[in-house]
Amino acid sequence: MGATSFAQQINRFNPDTIRSIVIDSSVVNIRAHRLNAQDFINAMLADTGFYMAFRNMKKYSFDAENRIYTYNKQNRVNGKIYRKIHHSNNPGGPKMNYVAKKDSGAIYKKNGKYELYTVEMFDYIFMNAYNSDFIKMNAPIGKGKNEGYKAKLKTLIFTPGRRVTGIPFISGQTEIFSDDLKQFYTYQFARGKYLDTIPVYRFKISQKASTSPDDAMIKEVITIFDTRTFQILGRYIDVKFKNFLVDLDVQMNIECNNFNGELLPIKITYQGNWDIPFHKQERASFLIVHKGYKKE
Repeated sequence: MGATSFAQQINRFNPDTIRSIVIDSSVVNIRAHRLNAQDFINAMLADTGFYMAFRNMKKYSFDAENRIYTYNKQNRVNGKIYRKIHHSNNPGGPKMNYVAKKDSGAIYKKNGKYELYTVEMFDYIFMNAYNSDFIKMNAPIGKGKNEGYKAKLKTLIFTPGRRVTGIPFISGQTEIFSDDLKQFYTYQFARGKYLDTIPVYRFKISQKASTSPDDAMIKEVITIFDTRTFQILGRYIDVKFKNFLVDLDVQMNIECNNFNGELLPIKITYQGNWDIPFHKQERASFLIVHKGYKKE
């Protein structure tokens, strides 16, 4: 799990330059607690709290700082978006005020829409949550080809291990706990400290070295559990896959923390290169930071 430095304005950044979880290497065996890999898997598949953290945002006032970078084929920055936002939880409903807002480079099409679908997805996931209510997990899918992709992304982020339907040749490859795919993965769990003070378990799912590139698309999933409540506090996903239709190389990291008993997102990093049917190839990265949560 990591914070991101945007000091590198030319080349792609590394989303894991600073670790917010430190593993206690002297304590790696937690079988005395009678925990095993299946306990973590069951918790991941049953969890709804990690998703609900995004829906909880509308009930709070907070400050958000968002940086988005888009890249050309040489991985040089060709577009930048910066947003500093104060979100107020007013009696009349949530309100969002821009403290700072700056765009430059190849961000918009002539019709005013975003050049990249990745940036549109950013608005869908985060700006929608700021403004009103985060889309319900099982909400009906709207019309249009993009709506289906939004639903698929939501499944991959919040319930990894479940099937993401409707993408040719890769739908079943997201079911990493199925009988067909679990043979390609190893499971590791250890104790650690999250944000310096919170005792956690880190559950790491990694592809075996012997796995062929086309056997499975999810390369690694790291999930952070609070040892006291078994609540999921963070998740890192690494996806890599390529065939004649799809080319994906995406890493995403989401971190949350408790505020007055409710889980809320504090940091999200993303970097990805992807090329899917009916969309041009996209290269983008972003950092989203939330702080100062309070109820007014």
